[in-house]
Amino acid sequence: MTELNSLHIHQLLALRGDIIPEIPRKKDFEYASSLIKFIHEQNLDFKILGACYPEIHPESPNLVSDIHYLKQKVDAGCDQLITQLFFDNDKFFTFKENCALADINVPIIAGIMPITTRKQALRLIKTTSAHLPQKFLAIFDKYEHDPASLRTAGLAYAVDQIVDLLTRGVEGIHLYTMNHAKTAIDIQNTIGSLFKTNQQ
Repeated sequence: MTELNSLHIHQLLALRGDIIPEIPRKKDFEYASSLIKFIHEQNLDFKILGACYPEIHPESPNLVSDIHYLKQKVDAGCDQLITQLFFDNDKFFTFKENCALADINVPIIAGIMPITTRKQALRLIKTTSAHLPQKFLAIFDKYEHDPASLRTAGLAYAVDQIVDLLTRGVEGIHLYTMNHAKTAIDIQNTIGSLFKTNQQ
C-alpha cells in the first residue's frame, strides 16, 4: 500500500476475484469487504472502489442478503461502487433505490459493456445472469452473421443506454471494452457529439 501511494496511485478497485474450484481459497481476504477494511485502515488517502451487482450477485441467495453484504463493503470504507454489466437501465435504477433504502449513499457508477462481436454476444447469452431485453436480443438475431452491422448496432445500443443513464442523473459510466480502445473512443465521440448538438 505504501509503495502504491508513493507512485501517486490514488484509486484502488478492491475485488475478491472469481472463485476457481480447482484452486484452494486463501483465508487472508476471503471477502472484498475484508480487503476494503484493510486498505481503509492504512490511512493513506486512497479512494476505494468496490463492485456491485444491479441484478444480485450470483452467490447471493436473495436481494436482502445481497444488499446486506454490499452495505458491509461501504461500512468498511468503500467510497464508490461500480456495477457489473447490465442491459436494462430500469434494473439499475431499481437497484439504486434499494441501496438508498439500505442507507448506501456512495456514488454508484454504471458498468456498460458494448456488444460488438458474435463471439462476445454468444458468450454473454450463455453465461450472464443479467436480464437481456427483447430489443437487445433482436439485434443479435438480425445481425448475427453480419459483423459490421452487429458492431454498429451493438455500439448504438450502448450509446442509447448511456444517454438515458446520463439524462436520468447517473453518477458516472464505466465501459467494459475488453481492452478494445477503439470501442471506447467511438462511444466517447458519439456521445460527445450528441450532447454538443443538444447544447447548441
